[in-house]
Amino acid sequence: MASSSSSCMAALRLPSTIRRDSKRATVTAYNQERRNLTVTATGVAKFKGTYMREKQLTEMIQQKVSEAKQVCEGDKTSDECKVAWDEVEEVSQAKADLMLKLQKQDPLEFFCQDNPETDECRIYED
Repeated sequence: MASSSSSCMAALRLPSTIRRDSKRATVTAYNQERRNLTVTATGVAKFKGTYMREKQLTEMIQQKVSEAKQVCEGDKTSDECKVAWDEVEEVSQAKADLMLKLQKQDPLEFFCQDNPETDECRIYED
């Protein structure tokens, strides 16, 4: 869709400005009558719940690292120290698994779970 908008804008050869931030791009074009035509495209890479899970895992990793450092201050070879660092490793692996899972998933699958009646989600059989 963005490419067709871009080609349309290029074909019209209107002076335009583009502003971008991390989550959206705004294109402002001026037609011959000097009226503004503003198109805003918003795209979020992750769902809010996914972002929250990632954030919670990151915070948990930081918490477990600080706990492990505190436990290991006296004796770095103690069983408690080993257990504390194992917990850090487990939480880190959980975050890595989440990131790998997110790379392999298609955002359309989540959309279609919530909106199966939309045209994008219909399945046609021959």
